[in-house]
Amino acid sequence: MKLTLVVMKGDEYYVGTVKELPGVISQGSSIEEARENTNDALNDYLDNMRLDNKTINAVLQQELVF
Repeated sequence: MKLTLVVMKGDEYYVGTVKELPGVISQGSSIEEARENTNDALNDYLDNMRLDNKTINAVLQQELVF
């Protein structure tokens, strides 16, 4: 899986997001801290997705290609 980290300068902090997953966002006082915090947020997001997938009784799972 290829994901894109985007770090932007805010008024007081650097804000990190994952372009492909808008729900993953964090911040830091430096670019490096924003990167690390966003990476942690991404890991938490993926862990929660794995847990959610274990409890869902899916009847269809299909890869979508655009």
